[in-house]
Amino acid sequence: MADWEMRPALMADVEAVAELRAVVLRADLERLGRYDEQRVRQRLRDGFAPAYTWIVEVGGVFAGSVALRPAADAHWLEHFYLAPHRQSSGIGTAVLRGLLDRCDRAGTVVRLNVLRGSPARRLYERHGFTVETEDPVDVFMVREPTPSP
Repeated sequence: MADWEMRPALMADVEAVAELRAVVLRADLERLGRYDEQRVRQRLRDGFAPAYTWIVEVGGVFAGSVALRPAADAHWLEHFYLAPHRQSSGIGTAVLRGLLDRCDRAGTVVRLNVLRGSPARRLYERHGFTVETEDPVDVFMVREPTPSP
């Protein structure tokens, strides 16, 4: 696995994350008939909250993002994107494991949604997420906290 680190996001990161989102989601959105060149970026811009977002860097270079946004009954895992050439390297698993460990210690439920047919769903299932509901586009998943031994 490459040498990586996470840093708090800044508002200045929004365009890099929006562009990465467009690249990462394109194939799944096209398969679902939902890809729109402008909307895929604008939805990220509209929901970007640096206070709850981290930037993943490899060798000091932008490689991805992840957000963990608090809500009334859970934290929402959002905007979890890794550059395609960094996927399947173990970084995503390590990032997710670190966030879930923190939520487990706090006793926090974690929710997310993933596009139907996305290979990312397997990563989430390996980490204890189960399907809560589905619609024609999204699969909504939940993970209860795992108590420490």
